[in-house]
Amino acid sequence: MPVRSAGLLIYRFFETRLEVLLVHPGGPFWAKKDEGAWSIPKGLIEPGEDELSAAIREAQEELGVEIQGAFARLGEYRQPSGKVVVVWSAEANATLSVEAIRSSEFQIEWPPRSGRIQNFPEVDRAEWFPTGRAEIKILKGQRAMIADLLKQLGRE
Repeated sequence: MPVRSAGLLIYRFFETRLEVLLVHPGGPFWAKKDEGAWSIPKGLIEPGEDELSAAIREAQEELGVEIQGAFARLGEYRQPSGKVVVVWSAEANATLSVEAIRSSEFQIEWPPRSGRIQNFPEVDRAEWFPTGRAEIKILKGQRAMIADLLKQLGRE
């Protein structure tokens, strides 16, 4: 059975334009990567955890803010790694500001084989992108999520 993750595709209407919230992964591997490196907030589903609860928890861990609202199941997406990501869409409330993002951290040995353990944020930044720009920024395996959001919102 493939590894399963859950996440939220958070969106807003800015003036009349649809925008989605994407996060850039923290840590040294992703530091100089931009196009094709961004993601929706997501993470592993814990054993026995409800998938939507996992998506909300992971988004809150990566963003550092509480996510509330109506969640609409968007679909399941098999990633190039074989992992399956279960995604819900959620319209952002007016107070969700990318400047307020405070991600949880992870530890890795860096530089490799140095014996030195360093802390890095799971997410080093978040940004609102118009959907056309988001399709360039997001990981290849997640592009279909944006297309499905457009269909879900009747904006294809």
